Amino acid sequence: MTAALIALLARLLTGAVPRWRGCTPQAGKRIYFANHTSNLDLVLLWASLPGDCRRATRPVAARDYWIKSRLRQWLAEKVFRAVLIERKNVTRENNPLGPMLAVLEAGEGLIIFPEGTRNPSGEMTPFKPGLFHLARQTPDAELIPVYLENLNRVLPKGEVLPVPLLCSVHFGTPMQLQPGEMKPAFLERAREAILALQRHE
Repeated sequence: MTAALIALLARLLTGAVPRWRGCTPQAGKRIYFANHTSNLDLVLLWASLPGDCRRATRPVAARDYWIKSRLRQWLAEKVFRAVLIERKNVTRENNPLGPMLAVLEAGEGLIIFPEGTRNPSGEMTPFKPGLFHLARQTPDAELIPVYLENLNRVLPKGEVLPVPLLCSVHFGTPMQLQPGEMKPAFLERAREAILALQRHE
C-alpha cells in the first residue's frame, strides 16, 4: 500500500510518462540500466514500472547514502526493497556483485545506474564495470536500456525541493553480452543504447 502510494506521488510530481519503445513491461530476470542525473532517478524509474513488475524489481543503491537517516533507510529497505551496496572500502566479503547476483538468481530484476554517481550536467560519463560482470554471469538476463528525461531539472544536485516538470522514462530494446565481446566494447555499446534513446526522445 505504501509503495503504491509513493509510486503514484512520484508520477504525479514529475508528470512522468513511461514509454515502452523497445520492449513490453514484464516481471522477471531483467536489468534496467539508466543514466543518472538526480536523486529522483531511482524513485522515478521504479515508480514507472507496472505494479507486478515493480514488486519483482529491486533498485541497487549506495548504502552510505540510504542509511544516513532512519527515514531513508526505511524507504530503501521496506518500500523500494533496495539492494544496498558498498561503494567505499569494497572487500571480497562486501563485494557489490554478490547481492545483485543473488537477486537475479532468485528470478527478480534490478535497477542500476552504471555511471555509479550522478552527473548534474546531464552528460553521461563512462560506465563502471558492474554491468559487464552482471551480464557475463547471468547470460539469461535481459538488459534493458532506459533513458530518464528531465530528471536533472526536476531535482538538481544540491537541491531539496523538486520543481514540477514533465519527465519521460524511455525503455529501449533488450541487449545481451555477445560471445567474445570484451568489457570496453560492451560498456560503450550499452552507453550508446541509452544515448540512442535520448536522440530519438
